[in-house]
Amino acid sequence: MTSAPENSQNRADALPKSWDPSAVEEALYQGWVDAGYFEADPASDKPGYSIVLPPPNVTGSLHMGHALDHTLMDALTRRKRMQGYEVLWLPGMDHAGIATQTVVEKQLAADGKTKEDLGRERFIEKVWDWKRESGGTIQGQMRRIGDGVDWSRDRFTMDDGLSRAVQTIFKRMYDDGLIYRAERLVNWSPVL
Repeated sequence: MTSAPENSQNRADALPKSWDPSAVEEALYQGWVDAGYFEADPASDKPGYSIVLPPPNVTGSLHMGHALDHTLMDALTRRKRMQGYEVLWLPGMDHAGIATQTVVEKQLAADGKTKEDLGRERFIEKVWDWKRESGGTIQGQMRRIGDGVDWSRDRFTMDDGLSRAVQTIFKRMYDDGLIYRAERLVNWSPVL
């Protein structure tokens, strides 16, 4: 019986005692992003498949519910890619207006200030600062868990074009009688 020639590649002690995914995941993921693996080509002849990420609120961090949703969407998009589809997994974040305002007001209160002390314009600047900080945290988390989203199409609900589109759709739904304003306790109709 002959043994394999001695070299560092086939010695048991050349392998780490335990797997450390953090040593390779970031560079591997960035390589996929840089190579455009997650970017959908609108001119492709392949059948299309898309998922719009239900946008997480910009008010904090991803939680276990997000992790579950992202895992399911990741499995679906990877499977469709393997089946030959042109896949778009569209990322984005929601402004969560009232919740975001509350977070910023609490930060100001910790410094003994109110939004009125700042005035409207400076308060809005603080809100946008918070969005950039918190949004960066959420994007970092999405990258760390390996979400195969098309980062070139990342959206925020307050982006100019998107915000106008939302207003247009709500106006159309109102005009068509699908949504209405009334003094009610319930603001979501199970009839829709």
